[in-house]
Amino acid sequence: MKTFPPAVLTAPCKVNLVLRITGRREDGYHELETLFLPLPEPHDVLRVTPGEPGRGLLLDCPGVDVPAEKNLVHRACTAFAAATGIPPDVRVLVEKHIPSGAGLGGGSSDAAAMLAYLNEHAGAAALTPERLAETALGLGADVPFFLLGRPALAHGVGERLQPVEVDLSGLHLLLLCPSEHVDTAWAYREWDARRLGKPHGAGLPQVLTGPGEMDTGSLCPWPVCLENDFEAAVFPAFQTLRRYKEELLRLGAAGAVMSGSGASIVAAFRDLSTANAAARALAGTGEEKAPGAFIHSP
Repeated sequence: MKTFPPAVLTAPCKVNLVLRITGRREDGYHELETLFLPLPEPHDVLRVTPGEPGRGLLLDCPGVDVPAEKNLVHRACTAFAAATGIPPDVRVLVEKHIPSGAGLGGGSSDAAAMLAYLNEHAGAAALTPERLAETALGLGADVPFFLLGRPALAHGVGERLQPVEVDLSGLHLLLLCPSEHVDTAWAYREWDARRLGKPHGAGLPQVLTGPGEMDTGSLCPWPVCLENDFEAAVFPAFQTLRRYKEELLRLGAAGAVMSGSGASIVAAFRDLSTANAAARALAGTGEEKAPGAFIHSP
């Protein structure tokens, strides 16, 4: 019987600096081109302790109204057991700080953290990187990115990843997390219903780089190239999100964009004091539904 050691796992969030919906496959999944950027805050915490032999996973996720078997941590353990023949007898307490329905990939990040932990301690049964990525993809399109853990261009449904360097020098990112919840499946349906598909010109790597920059793998997407096709589907129904983006630009952001299918918005500022002032203006009202704000200075 395999014993897994106690551990405290950190599951970071992500933002999409660019997101294009490029088509829809016959199986109903949408094709994407996107630029992922991991951010350390907000992050979830997974506290893992050894469980009783033969009991399998005991999962506790306070404040999350999702059946245990549908929780991505539970699904990650089930998928790992199916792939390796090792059912993990562990207790996992998930402390959620990444808001759901925010376009930050919280559930996917939790799943990736759990998979990486299990594989690290699986001994001879550990999956190869390729098998681990395949297992991750079966859990969700964003999970392989969180296993990678660095900025990346993604294509397909998000499974084809190209690691890149993103030059954020001289910039400060303000991540705004409104209280609104945007369901990803709804956002895709709204996109399809509104027939918002439009031909994009140059491919994403060419849009984000100047001549020769792809030779070094460095991307400079600021501020002009920030874009998200989901905004055209989501903003008509969530006018508050549109207003937050417009207000960020009015308060001095060099660029702002919704992350994923929403509801979070990331903005780039060239001056830290301006970013702090914008955060105070939008999140410092003391109102119950005021958005949370996180500033990152790479």
